[in-house]
Amino acid sequence: MSKRPVDSGSTKSNAGDLLGSINLPADLRRLSLPQLNVLAGELRRFLIDTVSRTGGHLAAGLGVVELTIALHYVFDTPDDPLIWDVGHQAYPHKILTGRREQMGSLRQKEGLSGFPRRDESEYDVFGTGHASTSISAALGMAVAAKQRGERCNVVAVIGDAAMGGGMAFEALNHAGALDLDLLVVLNDNDMSISAPVGAFRNHLARVLSSKFYTSVREGGKSALSNMPNISELVGRWEEHMKGMVMPGTLFEELGFNYIGPIDGHDQETLVTTLKNMRAMSGPRLLHVVTQKGRGYKPAEGDPCVYHGVTPFNLETGKMNQKPASGPTYTKVFGQWLCDAASEDDRLVAITPAMCEGSGMVEYSKRFPNRYFDVGIAEQHAVTFAAGIACNGGKPVVAIYSTFLQRAYDQLVHDVALQNLDVTFAVDRAGQVGADGATHSGILDLSYARCIPNMVVMTPADENECRQMLQTGYQHQGPALVRYPRGTGPGVAISAALEVLPLGKGEIRRQGRKVAFLAFGSLLSVAEEVAERLDATVVNMRFVKPLDEALVLALADSHELLVTLEENVIQGGAGSAVNEYLASIQQHAVHAINLGLPDRFIEHATQQQQLGEAGLDVAGLLRTVSLALGSNEGQIIGSV
Repeated sequence: MSKRPVDSGSTKSNAGDLLGSINLPADLRRLSLPQLNVLAGELRRFLIDTVSRTGGHLAAGLGVVELTIALHYVFDTPDDPLIWDVGHQAYPHKILTGRREQMGSLRQKEGLSGFPRRDESEYDVFGTGHASTSISAALGMAVAAKQRGERCNVVAVIGDAAMGGGMAFEALNHAGALDLDLLVVLNDNDMSISAPVGAFRNHLARVLSSKFYTSVREGGKSALSNMPNISELVGRWEEHMKGMVMPGTLFEELGFNYIGPIDGHDQETLVTTLKNMRAMSGPRLLHVVTQKGRGYKPAEGDPCVYHGVTPFNLETGKMNQKPASGPTYTKVFGQWLCDAASEDDRLVAITPAMCEGSGMVEYSKRFPNRYFDVGIAEQHAVTFAAGIACNGGKPVVAIYSTFLQRAYDQLVHDVALQNLDVTFAVDRAGQVGADGATHSGILDLSYARCIPNMVVMTPADENECRQMLQTGYQHQGPALVRYPRGTGPGVAISAALEVLPLGKGEIRRQGRKVAFLAFGSLLSVAEEVAERLDATVVNMRFVKPLDEALVLALADSHELLVTLEENVIQGGAGSAVNEYLASIQQHAVHAINLGLPDRFIEHATQQQQLGEAGLDVAGLLRTVSLALGSNEGQIIGSV
């Protein structure tokens, strides 16, 4: 298996004596149980120190330190595949699997990814950036191993929030019907399924996972198989007794042998229980209860804030943040949402588990009866909105671009096909920086533009974002506004709820010879380049409906049209311009489509990512200068 170079940012670790001796899980397995507790303390301190320097996801990883140690201690990883759902919780896993000295490069250009990656380590058996995928992947690995005649234990670690995703239940339903060695570890870190656990429940888990209990239960079932009345009675007694003390009935009904809940910070209980469960066969589910942010007081007190952090002060927990030049696009959306809801009591806001990330905290407090967080269930969020629209409501779905991909069928069939009045506020469009390719929003213009009835808008600044949200909301049909992560150019924002003329762009600068047709976030770059070239700059605003009259006028008056978008070129906004020019057989103008390349750009800063794609000032100047020097007919390509 190939591994990506991770030299950039490598630093000598400040690991403790025990952690410093652990280079791979094989080293870990030579330790005694008491030493594992010491290791957990060192690992937790190392993780806090590392993330305080690099930023990244903190609280989730702190919560699974003991669980990570126990899993690598009990199972023969990587031969026993270990899959982390989403990957926010995988930093301790990275540290224990040969990447401790590279943690200083975390989420930086050419450094370690913030998520598990197959090309980074053989211990990262499955890449996970979106939630609820681990059980499906683990089940596939278990099936493949069985078909090869191999025996291994496949382990999926999934959080309680991710367990609420539809894919997780689909996988559980399938896995329970198969006789495969699969262990699902449910990491319950919000106490959302059960009450706090104690010594009695830990003892109960040990008993239920022991060979004695398993043999008695299975032997009893066999002995009583010819006595159906008694067998049924005993079976009911067992289920009722277990149902009284644990929330495992659902998982048992799905065909899993459920054990737990147990204290996810009790190292001895974790190791003992996992060893017992490793000896079992078939689908098993271990329910562990952990605390987000464990071991760092600020993160324990506010695990939501410390889920993802910038570099911070170890002593105070205060994050190092540059003064904002203005409101982020996310904040602009949140303010518009509150203002629009104040004017229209039909507005209902929906989010798939991204209240804070989508800027909806204030709205959720002011309008609790019109706010719905549906959990990590993007498909449900979109069809739920469609149902509201069918019955006279005005739903607004706040969702990241990368997560809307998961609900594409619902976007097409449940909203657009029925021409329902649903507004999509699509955050994190384009490159997203350190979160990397798993969270980049580089496809939405392509996948939304081809859907009939869909209006697609790309604001170039903060005020235009507010105007487009109102335009989409007032439009009687599906409308999508996609805006980037972070701040805009810093324009003044009007308090009015203004509507833009549908499908109309605007000329921002009149020049000659070259015309930049900018769709959204790259307008400011186009304006800077245009000043040097005396070029025309057009803020196209709408990808669909396209301002065809404006495109035709520009084609008639310029030698070169340059379309700009922070989206893949294939099928994007530039393609819309090409299609229109081809339909009217306009051959007199050269056209270049500039956007993101046909590959995934890895984690770095947003500016580094745009520079890599040739979408910074230097890249645009270089490409346009080459095009102006070309004697070819029509140029349609990418950087």
